[in-house]
Amino acid sequence: MPVSDFEVVMGLEVHAQLLTRTKIFCGCSTEFGAEPNHHVCPVCLAMPGVLPRLNARVVEFAVRTGLALGCDIRRKSVFARKNYFYPDLPKGYQISQYELPICLGGGVSIEVEGVEKFVRLTRIHMEEDAGKNVHDALGGSAVDLNRAGVPLLEIVSEPDLRSVDEAVAYLKALRAILMTLGVNDGNLEEGSFRCDANVSVRRKGETALGQRCEIKNMNSFRFLKQAVEYEARRQVELIEAGGKVEQETRLFDPQKGETRAMRSKEDAHDYRYFPEPDLPPLILDEELVARVRASLPELPRARAARYRDQLRLPAYDAGLLVADRDVATFFDAALAAYGEGPEAAKKVANWMNGEVAKLANETGLAPPRWKLRPEHLAGILKLQDAGALGGPGAKQVLEVVFREGGDPAEVVKARGLAQVSDEGAIEAAVDAVLAASPAEVERYRGGNLKLMGFFVGQVMKQMRGKGNPGLVNALLKKKLGG
Repeated sequence: MPVSDFEVVMGLEVHAQLLTRTKIFCGCSTEFGAEPNHHVCPVCLAMPGVLPRLNARVVEFAVRTGLALGCDIRRKSVFARKNYFYPDLPKGYQISQYELPICLGGGVSIEVEGVEKFVRLTRIHMEEDAGKNVHDALGGSAVDLNRAGVPLLEIVSEPDLRSVDEAVAYLKALRAILMTLGVNDGNLEEGSFRCDANVSVRRKGETALGQRCEIKNMNSFRFLKQAVEYEARRQVELIEAGGKVEQETRLFDPQKGETRAMRSKEDAHDYRYFPEPDLPPLILDEELVARVRASLPELPRARAARYRDQLRLPAYDAGLLVADRDVATFFDAALAAYGEGPEAAKKVANWMNGEVAKLANETGLAPPRWKLRPEHLAGILKLQDAGALGGPGAKQVLEVVFREGGDPAEVVKARGLAQVSDEGAIEAAVDAVLAASPAEVERYRGGNLKLMGFFVGQVMKQMRGKGNPGLVNALLKKKLGG
């Protein structure tokens, strides 16, 4: 039976690092990129006799996330010790939550190929991150504990996902929500947003779940796609050959494009969970929950709906804008500075999703670090509307302002990028192009009207992109005879 006769069943466990300045149980910095073992203290090094102290900001972020995702916020939750031995876990256990997590239920709405789906959540709980093992080319290993104790939210979904496309859509939707809430930076490369995938397969039409394997620590949508597709094929081939899928933890090797066994998959009893004796039960104040609820921002899905309904933006454009809270905020401010209505919104969106996004990708800069301001983008579009700046010139001004800053009008003046609307100058350029292209002129007059594009391009090239397109077209048609 081919792979197409099976379906994949997935649940994802997302680990989202919280945007706190300090760790979950001590005052050490969570800054990324410091020298190894620089942000450590007796608490996160697990020295004898030290005691954890819960970071209140972590609790607030957990409540904020749970409310945004429609979870049941538990007024009483309990921390637990998850016991396992690994070199980067100095205590020999991880402080997490088990039987009584802070959030239960909820879910994330996604859309794949025009079909909406609600992916249910099992739970959200708070926990500390482990350290990092560092291996060198000579076979040596060391441990960096800067990350030990960094606060995480683990967001666990039900096995509701049936394809890689659904999994990617779910992760992107969840990431956008967390970034909009301001609780996570969405940085996949630094590992602050990563996931484990629980993957199983079953024959289409069956309802019982197959044996699952867990693929650990994927921090790329592309790697997730490759890993799940490989793992699904592996499991199907194993079943079809008369074998049995064993429950285990696997790692994805991006170099070979395959998963490989890491260890047998533990069940909850293997971790010997028990309540953390050094932390009392967490009792939430109703006032805290109400305050956090009142502070929730407009979420990506609602914002996209507003862009579609009020601004008449296509769903694709709206989706690109709301994927990053700072980009959407920039768009709102640029539109407010530029104009009102669907036409203005579409023009600003085109530039945001086109030229601005291109420059952001090239520089790797997020909106807060752009030298381009919303009023700058609005100013460039106004100069273009007024005929003072052509399309190519507008792109040049945008790039200069994006990379160097400055007032767009001053950049136009200093760099001589103003659009030429002088009819005499344009006519001279048109005459020169027609004189240099007698064969093309004859073919055009013989009926090959597509050559108009060639003539316009040559005139604009001669005028270094500054010619007024309307005048260029009008004069060419006049000279060529209609």
